[in-house]
Amino acid sequence: MAEEKDVILDVQNLKMYFRTAKGFNKQTVKAVDDVSFSVKKGQTLGLVGESGCGKTTTGKCILRINDPTDGHIIYKGRDIAKLKKSELKENRRDIQLIFQDPYGSLNPRQNLRTILKDAIVGDHKPHSKEEISSEIDRLLTLVELSPTMADRYPHELSGGQRQRLGIARALACKPTLVVCDEPVSALDVSIQAQIINLFERLKEELGLTYIFIAHDIAVVKHIADVIAVMYLGHIVEMMDAKQIFRNPVHPYTRSLLSAVPTVDYDEERTRERIILQGEVPSPTHAPSGCPFHPRCIYAKDICSKECPALKDIGGNHSVACHFAEQFSKDK
Repeated sequence: MAEEKDVILDVQNLKMYFRTAKGFNKQTVKAVDDVSFSVKKGQTLGLVGESGCGKTTTGKCILRINDPTDGHIIYKGRDIAKLKKSELKENRRDIQLIFQDPYGSLNPRQNLRTILKDAIVGDHKPHSKEEISSEIDRLLTLVELSPTMADRYPHELSGGQRQRLGIARALACKPTLVVCDEPVSALDVSIQAQIINLFERLKEELGLTYIFIAHDIAVVKHIADVIAVMYLGHIVEMMDAKQIFRNPVHPYTRSLLSAVPTVDYDEERTRERIILQGEVPSPTHAPSGCPFHPRCIYAKDICSKECPALKDIGGNHSVACHFAEQFSKDK
């Protein structure tokens, strides 16, 4: 277990509920329901799950884009979930977001120079023109873009170049923690590999800490140190990234891994393909007990009555399943 001084972010019992509709037909969407995890300094936590599982909402709560319904978000010893908006200013630059769609997050009327300048001078400290120009060149070089591109506009860039610009803009604030919201899902596979390698290099050079949100578990495995699998607002399994293919325990995690393609012909022929039945339940009518039980082929009576706690089964591996020991290869 990490020493307290090593933990930069500690999320405890985080809940984010939304009220929907108006009038008499009001409903509650439990987007994030009692989620807990911690992230060490310099570590990458991967949040994985299907669309609508609550992983992006979790990231927005950490950034305080959404004000959590309940729970604690302890960043560098301060519970930022309880801070007023006016008290968050010193954390705004320290925790940055990289968007899934870089083009939608960039001002099409600003060139690269202006976009980065706005981020650099946002700390309200005096900067000379020479300092700003030098910093813009440094940032572009850092993300493997040529400084000669500074006068271009976002529509003149490729998708990969726009994402590099988005990364440079985040780095202009000199953050410690970066929330990456599916930053490679909109890119070609070859470009995905380049951006993943860039993230890893920046992490080593700048000492960054990442929360990497994605739906592709194979992509996350290459960058994450720890992987948390989410389903319907809950974390159902959390483990070291090296363990995920060797010893997946939760039936949902096993089904996700069975969908990952492989180039090994013999392995592809012999491995079990787990196809889930039905659809993800609506978060406005979440099932009782284990949220996964309506789609789980191993479900028993207890699964529909009691929601399993996320319990440690050893080796930095936690699972929310009543029958975790039955599925573990390390039992």
